[in-house]
Amino acid sequence: MTRIGVVSDTHLRARERILEEIASMHFKDVDLVLHAGDIVCMDVLGVFEEAGHTVVAVCGNMDGQDVRAKLPMSRTLAVEGVTIGLIHGWGSPEGIRSRLRRALPDAGVIVYGHTHQAYAGTQDGTYFFNPGSPTDNRFTTMRSVGIITVDSERVEGTIIEL
Repeated sequence: MTRIGVVSDTHLRARERILEEIASMHFKDVDLVLHAGDIVCMDVLGVFEEAGHTVVAVCGNMDGQDVRAKLPMSRTLAVEGVTIGLIHGWGSPEGIRSRLRRALPDAGVIVYGHTHQAYAGTQDGTYFFNPGSPTDNRFTTMRSVGIITVDSERVEGTIIEL
């Protein structure tokens, strides 16, 4: 079984205490951290790396050229035999999961961000997970991150309200 900490839409220009709290409290026993874009400052990822986590990230639409030069727009990884697609997302929240499915057709799980709206559920046979944003509650009523637990037989996501 693999536990994955999931964060997106941090929108921070520097390290902030909220990230250290997430790393030490909510992600303390995860095996991997995924960041689904809109990082803005690469130092954000450093907080999780310094806590001992392997970090896999993609860039988002609000990331500058420095972040875009270092990170792809999407990627896939295999965890416990499950193909996970990691992408930020784009456009309106309406229909976003269908657009992401077309962009990552081989993924059994798609982790995304962009909308700031936390979501965990299955649509058309694909498990979608959006952790929301830990720093910005625009378009939603809460700030949040998430944990995905993966084993060869199931995938389960949990949204953690901050």
